[in-house]
Order: sequence, then C-alpha cells, then structure tokens
Amino acid sequence: MKSRECNRVFALFVAFVLSSGVVSLAVAASVSSFFAPTKPNKAAPPGHSPPGMVWIPGGEFSMGSEDPTTDAVCGGHEPMRDSRPIHRVYVDGFWMDKTEVTNEQFEKFIKATGYRTIAEIAPTQEEFPTAPKENLVAGSTVFTPTPKAVPLQNMFQWWRYQHGADWRHPEGPNSNLKGRENYPVVQVAFPDAEAYAQWAGKRLPTEAEWEFAARGGRTGAAYAWGNELKPGGKWMANIYEGKFPVKDTGDDRFVGIAPVAQFPPNKYGLYDVAGNVWEWCSDWYRADYYAQIAKQGKGVVRNPQGPDTPWDPAEPNEKKRVHRGGSFLCTDQYCTRYMVGTRGKGEATTAANHLGFRCVQSPRH
Repeated sequence: MKSRECNRVFALFVAFVLSSGVVSLAVAASVSSFFAPTKPNKAAPPGHSPPGMVWIPGGEFSMGSEDPTTDAVCGGHEPMRDSRPIHRVYVDGFWMDKTEVTNEQFEKFIKATGYRTIAEIAPTQEEFPTAPKENLVAGSTVFTPTPKAVPLQNMFQWWRYQHGADWRHPEGPNSNLKGRENYPVVQVAFPDAEAYAQWAGKRLPTEAEWEFAARGGRTGAAYAWGNELKPGGKWMANIYEGKFPVKDTGDDRFVGIAPVAQFPPNKYGLYDVAGNVWEWCSDWYRADYYAQIAKQGKGVVRNPQGPDTPWDPAEPNEKKRVHRGGSFLCTDQYCTRYMVGTRGKGEATTAANHLGFRCVQSPRH
C-alpha cells in the first residue's frame, strides 16, 4: 500500500506552498476547497433506536470525491470521474442498520416468507433467447483467484458464473453457511434486498443517505475514519492485500469475506462502511448524474432520490443500481472504492459473493 508515502508527499507539498507566501496559501487551500463543512442537524433522535440500528442525524454536506490519482489524495489508479463534481446535499435524519444484513437475519426472512432469491431461480429462454439450454441453470457470479498475475483490463478472468451459487451457497454448491451466521449475506440481487427491507419494515438507503452516514460527520475525508488508510499502521477495513487477483495475503486478519463488525465503527456507530461487501443503494446508477445536478444549478440539493433512468457508458443497455462501500476485493492495484466518496454500480438482477446490503428506516412522525 502506498498510503504512508502519499501522505508524506502531500505533507511536503503543503509545507512547500505554505512557505512560499500568500499566493501559495491560496493554492494550498484549493486542495480541499471543494469540500465545505459538514453541518449535521442538532435535533435529538426521535425516540429509542430500533434494534440493531443507530440514528443518523442528517444535515448538509459535500458529496463526492476528489480525483484519487492526484498527489493530494493518492488513493489509487482510477480518477473516479463519476464522483464529481462535488456538490452540496441535504438529507433528513434516519435510522440505519449498524451492520450489513447478516446470514442469520436473512434466513429469518426466508423462513417467514418462503422467498426465493433471483440466484435460486433458473433463467428462462425468454429472458435469454440466445443462451444454450444447458446454461439456463440457477447460479450466480463468484470471484475466482487466477493462478498467476494477469492484466487487469478484463474482469472475466477472475469472475465466473457458478451453477448452484446463491445466498446459502455463496461460492457454489460445495459451500455453505456453517459458522457464517454473523457474516454479511451475499449473493442477493437488488430485488432480493428490496424484498427483505420491505418485510423488515425498512427500505434501502439512497446514495446520498448512504454517503452522509458513512462520512460520520467528517468533512471531505478520503476514508470513513480519516485521511490515512492505515492510521498508526492499523487496518481499518477488510480489503484485499497481496497481488490482485492472485492471492489475498490477509494482512488485515481476513482472507476473503469477514464477519460483520470486526473493525472500529465510524463516528455514527456504523460498521464496515468500507470494504468487506458492497452495499446496494436505491438509486439508479448514471455516470453523469453528478454533472446533471451541477448543470441544474440548484445549490443545495435536498433529499435526492437519484436519476430517473440508469446509464453506464461502458454498458449502456444494462439497468444498473448504485453500489457503495467497496468490498474485500478492493485494492489500490485495481479498485479503491472503499474511499468514502466513490461510487460503484451493478446490474440490478445480478448478485455476487462480495455484494450485500444494509437497511434504513425513516422516523415515524
């Protein structure tokens, strides 16, 4: 990881410009000028917290991410253009699950409703008219390490469609949930997450709610805990160490997925808002959504619900929803979306073994 080196470079840069006079002070200030102060609401929570949830006060904040590839941020190799321009947003207060929904919690939903997830239902010829019949079997996508280093332009080198992979069998039919009751449920598509949330009397967070909560009241920090990836040499999230996608060395104590709440919570009491598993948000994903907001010139956008239609220029025909938080597969070699202002995306009916969710609940007035 290069976080320590980058922080040192940034400190030297700031020291240099500050020693150069008034003009350089302006330059130094511009490094973080896109982020105006976060202004959390000060009203008390409206009653006692629902079980397993914490109060997120809401308020006004700057949403988005600076370019992580610059020396000022030093967060990886991707510029994250879909996370800019940084813009002001206001969200009302809400309750949020402390952790991602666990296998134990999801199993209660399944037993109560008899629900079958998308990964458990075989696709039909009508849905995929050109697919061979032998491929129309229930399953889902599973990460598979490569035997040696490979170029990172083609993700299909380390992802496979696995027959029999579902929430009960995250890596395929030979895997199970024994001893994983407190792990985040994975292999859930967007409609599956929505169905659980409705059953629980909750909903999925908007992207704006998710980022406000994940920031924990901080202004413009790169990570949910601050601006250094490993403060004091301490790992703060379950991400990928080692050579991607060959071997996760588990320097953060976990190779692959981890149980929930194994790292310190953020200032609002939320666990795992970086790494471990991606989390579904309710918004459609549009690569140009932030640019659209900026063009409208509304100043502070209140309680945004996301765009009306999805659009990913890489796959314009796919209907994608927003993912947030990154996963145990994120690394500065390939994906640094454990950075709090960055965005992910996924086709709404596609699940994977690094993708889960958590819920929110609006206060009842």
